[in-house]
Amino acid sequence: MKHTMLKKAFFPGKYIQGAGALNELPSLIKLFGSRGLILVSPTVQKTILPECGIDFSAHSLSVEHFNGECCEKELSRLAATISDQHVDVLVGMGGGKTIDTAKIASDRAGIPVIIVPTIASTDAPCSGCAVLYSEQGMFESVYYQKSNPAAVLVDTEIIVRAPVRFLVSGMGDALATWFEAKSCSLTHSKNSCDGLSTLTGLSLARLCYDTLLQYGSVARIAAGRGIITPAFEHIVEANILLSGLGFESGGLASAHSIHNGFTVLEDTHAFYHGEKVAFGLLAGLQLTDASPEESNTVFSFCEQVGLPTTLADIGLRNFDRSKLLPVAEKACALGECIHNEPGQITPEKVLQAILAADAIGEYRKTQLSV
Repeated sequence: MKHTMLKKAFFPGKYIQGAGALNELPSLIKLFGSRGLILVSPTVQKTILPECGIDFSAHSLSVEHFNGECCEKELSRLAATISDQHVDVLVGMGGGKTIDTAKIASDRAGIPVIIVPTIASTDAPCSGCAVLYSEQGMFESVYYQKSNPAAVLVDTEIIVRAPVRFLVSGMGDALATWFEAKSCSLTHSKNSCDGLSTLTGLSLARLCYDTLLQYGSVARIAAGRGIITPAFEHIVEANILLSGLGFESGGLASAHSIHNGFTVLEDTHAFYHGEKVAFGLLAGLQLTDASPEESNTVFSFCEQVGLPTTLADIGLRNFDRSKLLPVAEKACALGECIHNEPGQITPEKVLQAILAADAIGEYRKTQLSV
C-alpha cells in the first residue's frame, strides 16, 4: 500500500481560563488521581502559593521546588520524588522551564500532567513537546511527549500580575502562528504533529492572528495597569491556547528558524523568545515576498504593542553583514523549519531579508518621530 501523509492535530485534554481559575486545581487533580505533586518555580513558591488560599495538605498535595533548569539531573531528582511519594498526578506551575520539566517528568513516569502557567509569554503550555538543556543552560534537544497535557489551567488574576513585557512577548510568539501555518499548508510540509495541517489547525492559527490585531493594543494597556478586561482575557487565550494549537497543528516556518539563528549571538540573549520571533517574522515576510500591505500591518502591530522592529531592538545595533551571516546560516541549518517556506531558501536570502526588515523598521521609526 502506498504511504500517504496523514493530517494530524494534537490538543490538551482540558483548557480552563479565568480570574480565580486556580481554585479549580484540587478538584482537577482528583479527577485524574489521588496523590498530586506540584512542581513550582521560586517565584510561585514565594508569592503565589502563600496567597492562593488552597490547603494543600487537606487535598493530599505536596509541593516541590524547581531547581531552575530543565536538565537530566533535575529530571532524575524529580523522578525519585514521584516514585518515593507514589505521585499519580504532576502539576507544573511557573514559567517555561518549570512547565517543560513537569511535562517530561510526567511523560517518563506515565502519569498525567496539569500545567498552570503564571505568565502568558509563550505558547508552550498546551503543547506536547518540551526543550531539554544541559545543567549549564545550553540547548540539547526537543523532547516529544506521548500526549499533550491532561489539563491547562490559566488564572488571569495571576497572569495580570506579571510584568507586561511577558504578555507582549507572548503576542510576538503568537503573531507568527498564522504566517508559519499558512506556509506549511502551502508547501504541504509537516506540522509539529508529524503530519499535514488540518482545517481546524489553520482556522485556529488565523483566529489567533485576528484576535491579536483586534485586541492586542488595548490588552497591553490593561495589563500595564493590572486590569483584567475582556480584551486582556482574549489576548491571554490567543497567546496560550490559540497559538499553542495553531503552531503545533499548523506548523512552524521562517520566523522560528530566524529566532534560532539569533541565539548564536550573545547580544540577543537578554531578549525573550517572543521578541526575537516577532523580528524573525518581519524578516520572514521580506523573505517570502509578502505584500507591502500585509507587511505594513504586521510592522504597525509590533509598533503599537512594543515588539522589536529593528535589529537594535534585539541588541544588535551596528552589526554588519559578516557578523549577521552566522545567524542566517544557523536559520538555514538542515532540519530547520525555514525550509517549510516556498522556494529554495539560502543563508544569503535570509541575510538579505533580515537586513531589509531592519531597514524598514528603522525608516518607520524616523517617520514616527517626525
